[in-house]
Amino acid sequence: MARVSKQQMERNREEIIQVSSQLFRERGLNGVSVNDLMAAAGLTHGGFYGHFASKDELAAIASNKALEDSSTHWQAISQQPDQRNLRTLVEHYLSASHRDGVKDGCAITALASDVARESEDKPVREVYLNGVKAMLDRLESLADTEDDEQRRQQALTQTVLLVGALMLARATAGDPLSDEFLAAAKKALLGDA
Repeated sequence: MARVSKQQMERNREEIIQVSSQLFRERGLNGVSVNDLMAAAGLTHGGFYGHFASKDELAAIASNKALEDSSTHWQAISQQPDQRNLRTLVEHYLSASHRDGVKDGCAITALASDVARESEDKPVREVYLNGVKAMLDRLESLADTEDDEQRRQQALTQTVLLVGALMLARATAGDPLSDEFLAAAKKALLGDA
């Protein structure tokens, strides 16, 4: 059997991380096996441990990738001309397409319940916490007040409304209540949704 080049090994590793990032968001951290992850990446189970020490390590790396992707997307939206407010972010985040696109959507929402069940020593918990803090920082940077305490409280409230509404909308998808959750949160955040 031919040996795989270092470049191919790196491409394989990146593919495993990308696929895992999507599958963990779609099915949960414990809803997908190493076999499932490797098959989705087009690789065999046997190659997994050549890339990662454990599924826990991959969960942390893949979750970090998902959170970085979300952060990059949020940053791009919030830096558009005349978009220094929350409107564009809120309208995207609380959209039916984001609700229905779990595998490519917000990892904070998708992984919340799974991460809550993980023990505190699991690397994915620290990755997740850092992602939540980054989301808060982004929202604070878009606040319309100079007062630090008000800006922080505003960002906390916005995060709760965004994440909570999206979680409930996903859990009730297919029922009109799902759209009501999205609309109510938009109205609370924007005042005119």
